Parts: sequence; C-alpha cells; structure tokens
Amino acid sequence: MEKRTRRLRGTETLRRMIRETRLSANNLVYPLFVREGKGIAEALPSLPAQIRYSPDTLAKGMETAVNAGVRSFLLFGVPAAKDERGSGAYDEKGVIQQALRNVKMAYGNDVCLIADICLCEYTSHGHCGLITNDKIDNDATLPLLAQIALSYVSSGSDMAAPSGMMDGTVASIRAALDQNGFADVPIMSYAAKYASALYSPFREAAYSAPRFGDRKTYQMDWHNSREAVKRIQIDIDEGADIIIVKPALPYLDIVSIASQRFNVPVAAYSVSGEYAMVKAAAASGFIDEYRIMCESAVSVFRAGAGILITYFARELAGAIHKGDIG
Repeated sequence: MEKRTRRLRGTETLRRMIRETRLSANNLVYPLFVREGKGIAEALPSLPAQIRYSPDTLAKGMETAVNAGVRSFLLFGVPAAKDERGSGAYDEKGVIQQALRNVKMAYGNDVCLIADICLCEYTSHGHCGLITNDKIDNDATLPLLAQIALSYVSSGSDMAAPSGMMDGTVASIRAALDQNGFADVPIMSYAAKYASALYSPFREAAYSAPRFGDRKTYQMDWHNSREAVKRIQIDIDEGADIIIVKPALPYLDIVSIASQRFNVPVAAYSVSGEYAMVKAAAASGFIDEYRIMCESAVSVFRAGAGILITYFARELAGAIHKGDIG
C-alpha cells in the first residue's frame, strides 16, 4: 500500500499551534524621524501614516507603539542646518542627542533606543562620508563616525547602528566606545546595505538625497551575494554584535545565507520603498494591506531574520497580539 503523508488540518487554534515561524513584538524595531525644532508632529507624504517629530514631542508620539508592545526604536535625525562635515551629528545639543535624553527621561529602560550613525542627513552634500577632491574620503570619515557614536551613547542610546558603509567603521566605533567606558554597548551594523532604488521615500523624509552623484561607490552592488558574506564577516571580526541586511524583501536570499553562516543575530530592514509600495497599492484597492503586511513580515523571519526593522511595527505588534502572525 502506498504510504501517504497526512496534511494536518483542523481548527485555526490547531493551525496556530503547529506554525513553524512565530513572531514576537520584541523582535520589531520601529524607525522614527526626529526634526530639529519644537512642537512638531508632521505627517510625511512619502510615508503615509508616519510622523516626523521634534525632540520634545517624540516620547508622546511613541506611546501608541509602546502600548502595542513595540519596545525598540531606530532614530534618524533631521537637523535645521547642514555643513560639509555634518557637524550637527556630533553636536552635544543636536537633534538626536536631545531626543535620546527626552525619551530616556520618559521611558527609562522600558524602551531600547538605537541611534543611526551616518553623516548623510547632516552633510550639505548629502553623502555618508567626507568629500576630498570630489571623492568620498573613507579614512577621514572614520573619526567622525566614532565621535557621533560616542555622543549618541553618552546621550542615552542603548545601541550604535552605523549605516554609512565606510570601511573600518565598526572597528573605529568599537574602539571609541571601549575606551570611554561603554564596552557593554552593542553595535548593530548595516553590514550588507545595497545601493537600492527603494530608499527614495526615506531620503525625502530625512532630506538626505545626495546633491551630486550616487552612493554606489560605498553601498553594495545589488548583483552581488558573495560580497555580502565578505562584508558581514569583516564587520563581525571588527566587533559587530548584530548585522543588518537592507533592504529586506528583495534580499531574503542574503538574510537566509547570513542566518545560516554567521552566529550573530540577523536583522532585516524593510525600507521606506517597500512600505510605500504596499501603502500605494492598498490605497488603489489592488491589495489587502493587512494581509500583505503580515505575509511579508513572516517571510522575513521564515528566511532566518531574528529582528525586523519596519515602518509597520505598530500594526504588526497588533497582528501578533491578535494571533494572526504570532
């Protein structure tokens, strides 16, 4: 008699019990934009349902997400002024430094604050590194990135997240933190950040589009996968505790490879373009936003990610609570 494999059927409760991939709100990170000024809580046209706050309104703006179960937040600064060296990023009275102190006063250790470390939002030219003779000066940028990290951590950031893709960044930041009494502060590195077309809504929200050229000389070519493995290994060797693959859905193969090859947590960043496409398609009536949101999130964890950075963090936390993806 031919042997058959029985497919488990039954009630929704049974199906939930035997799910292979399970999500928790503890594994979600919510990106937020903080603009210099006071009393700001403005909608972002490029990112529907997202808000850009000022340092004094951020803690209040986080309440809905915190109440939904989200505990980790990734902060991006939008300064009032920019210069060639991005000095606003390491100003002790800078927009992120103010925001970190305010949120810590409001929530203490009930939330995990992660400060994105890069120059692009702060430089007048919009690039992630200093410019010398019309080229990115990788080595000259490293001390500034270390200075930014130290300033953010001193202001209350629980984790450093360098995103500029400058060679040697993790080593520089790790040394600076260790030498200044922050040896226990982890680094979550954007180790595999691709030169993607999916960042446009973010750049509009953060006013961070490059004024000339592009970022292909330091972000990764999206044709390459072995390069990602190499870059991830280098960052781990330099002291990265968590690595990020960015964007998420078009690079689930990289997420899978990284999760199988490396013994560190893997985060996937579902970027602004991924979010905006879902919102636009849903607004046109082409898709069911809630179901697509849930299915996409599960696919990221099924591929091997342990952390998802997403603009849908609040809604996903609610879906987890309901049991739709938990």
